Amino acid sequence: MGDIYLFKEDLIKEENINGTNFIIKPLERQDFENNFSYVLSQLTTVGSLNNCSFKEQFDLMKEDGSYFIIVIKDKNSNNDIIGLGSILIERKFIHSTGLVGHIEDIVVDERYRGNRLGKIIIDQLVEIGHALGCYKIILDCSEKNVTFYNKCGFKKKEIQMVLYIDDNEENGISKFNQYQPKIRSRL
Repeated sequence: MGDIYLFKEDLIKEENINGTNFIIKPLERQDFENNFSYVLSQLTTVGSLNNCSFKEQFDLMKEDGSYFIIVIKDKNSNNDIIGLGSILIERKFIHSTGLVGHIEDIVVDERYRGNRLGKIIIDQLVEIGHALGCYKIILDCSEKNVTFYNKCGFKKKEIQMVLYIDDNEENGISKFNQYQPKIRSRL
């Protein structure tokens, strides 16, 4: 794929974080080498992610066009990723075929916590959702993080539920990829 970024840089409101050596960028195709999985593993299980599978997933996300993953990098540390988050844009039939932003995977490297980087990530993702025309932005979080997200302007609403499908943890993507060409051939 041509561009190195997951999406156009002009959606980033402000690249430099004032008074720091930190910058905000869209995820880059070579960011696996910049501590991506190390930081993400501080949030949840990453699984069998390697440079090749990262680039393959990156290319699919870029082609899809509804994924917007941002990273904060430390310019003093070889541009290592120190925080990241994503917003996925969902197309709806309701609200005049509106758009909903889903914020996911917010994490800041434990060595950099306490610098308001989580709030900066959330604010930037909200700006992206606003710029893209979302009529609402939602996220799920653990009970212990509700206060933080309230400070970011989010309100507690309703209840999230989940159903885990264990056998899809490792092979879910191959099932989806087998089905996906059938969908595209009908369009």
